[in-house]
Amino acid sequence: MRLQRRTLRRAAGLFAAAALLATLNSPVSSAASKDAPKPTVVLVHGAFADASGWNEVIERLQRRGYTAVAPANPLRSLVGDSAYVRSVIEQIPGPIVLVGHSYGGAVITNAATGNPNVKALVYIAAFALDQGENVETASTLAGGNTHLLDHVDLRGWPGPGPGAASLEGSIKPADFHEVFAGDLNPRETAVMAAAQRPAALATFGEASGVPAWKTIPSWYMVAKQDHVIPPVSERFMATRAGARTVEVDTSHVPMMSRPADVVALIREAAGD
Repeated sequence: MRLQRRTLRRAAGLFAAAALLATLNSPVSSAASKDAPKPTVVLVHGAFADASGWNEVIERLQRRGYTAVAPANPLRSLVGDSAYVRSVIEQIPGPIVLVGHSYGGAVITNAATGNPNVKALVYIAAFALDQGENVETASTLAGGNTHLLDHVDLRGWPGPGPGAASLEGSIKPADFHEVFAGDLNPRETAVMAAAQRPAALATFGEASGVPAWKTIPSWYMVAKQDHVIPPVSERFMATRAGARTVEVDTSHVPMMSRPADVVALIREAAGD
């Protein structure tokens, strides 16, 4: 009798285990996994540009079923720009992959801090600043040397104060192709130069806050032919952030010259 009871208990345990495995491997369970919502991809542009620089990336993401949002970065101050992008992502439900190009990297570094919905940061030839660091000093990290300001025209704007606070800069049209996007068609860069959005000079020297990359996983794309941010400085920032890093042989705008590579990196960050 005891042997029969023991045998029945073992059989019952085996049936229960089999039922659990069947449930885990059932089509319903697999479908639920496949139907999990994709994260929203928020793309933040940098200085001397606008959100249209993400057009190819957005189109490819949408074909893959992603929702993409590319807000207009104000380019007026790091604190203000970060607060604006923070307000955008705080109104997006569900998981977010936050992507920044150039100065947009400094913005996402600050905007994402403390937001649990941001699951990944992606830096595309961008500033992944540390606390207290600014864009100007980050361009010299690891011995980097940039002459960007030699190619920038400064003009006054009704800013919040005297000096740098009331100056904004844009890249000289004659230098735009070589400095910003040397691997694009000169006709395209001529239009970009005419339509570029200037950045307040103060953004170059404004100290960054607590960096989001200390708590959020990050990915980084180094542009090996970048004439805006020195590639050696990009590599330093990527390593410091512990980012999964790839390198592409492009100018400062890989999202325009190599959109497929940028999308591949974003999809990797999204767990796709």
